[in-house]
Amino acid sequence: MKEKKLKNLVWLEATGCSGNIISLLNGSNPDYPYLVKSMVNLVYNNSLMISEGEEAFGKLERVIDTDFILAVEGAVATKNNGMYNIVGKWRGQPITALKAVKWLGEKASHVIAVGACATHGGVSAAGPNPSECVSVQSVLKRKVIKLPGCPCHPDWFLGTLAHILLYGEPVLDDLDRPVIFYGNLLHDLCPRRSFFDRGVFANKLGDKTCMFKMGCRGPVTRIDCPVRQWNGYVNWPVEDDTPCIGCAQFGFPDKMAPFISYDIT
Repeated sequence: MKEKKLKNLVWLEATGCSGNIISLLNGSNPDYPYLVKSMVNLVYNNSLMISEGEEAFGKLERVIDTDFILAVEGAVATKNNGMYNIVGKWRGQPITALKAVKWLGEKASHVIAVGACATHGGVSAAGPNPSECVSVQSVLKRKVIKLPGCPCHPDWFLGTLAHILLYGEPVLDDLDRPVIFYGNLLHDLCPRRSFFDRGVFANKLGDKTCMFKMGCRGPVTRIDCPVRQWNGYVNWPVEDDTPCIGCAQFGFPDKMAPFISYDIT
């Protein structure tokens, strides 16, 4: 039987903390080995291939004319022509994230912005933003599928990727987020919602009632954390008595601060 040829995936890390690739490595259903053995041919990732040096970046030149998906985590530094973020060297020349995102983004069949920094700038573009970071969408003149979160849950990326591979682009909302993951307010899915409706609010961290008055951003954040949960589906912030900080909402972190309020009057 002829072996099925897997579609190429390029995962480019721009300006950020590499939190999204770490999150992906912690995925469990499916896990990372399943991704690279049965879903896609992972051609490039900055962190996972750093030991290969310039040779790793050369693989991008060979993949550019193939059928590939581009996933980008991290914002794009634009100051000084992007020289604030060098993602590799090729033929002795430094390659900026700005150049790499534009070069690959123009050729990819689909572009996925993974995490808050890639989707809208996130922490990397937070004030005062000395490297003038912007979203992936800001430097590309094409549709970008956006998966906000700090970090992005493995399921949000793998589910989106699987849909593209099997059926094409998933249904997106008006901000180009997959509706299957971002279609509901966290507030509406929260198991503590009944306390909000009855006006029973937490007075301190550790209280098992609604944490809205302590700064929970659940009422403005569209994501499925309460039903999906994290770290192998065992927990999520509110269940651990910590307010949601709205990391999956556009504008994080600046527009979500302060994350915790101690003035509950």
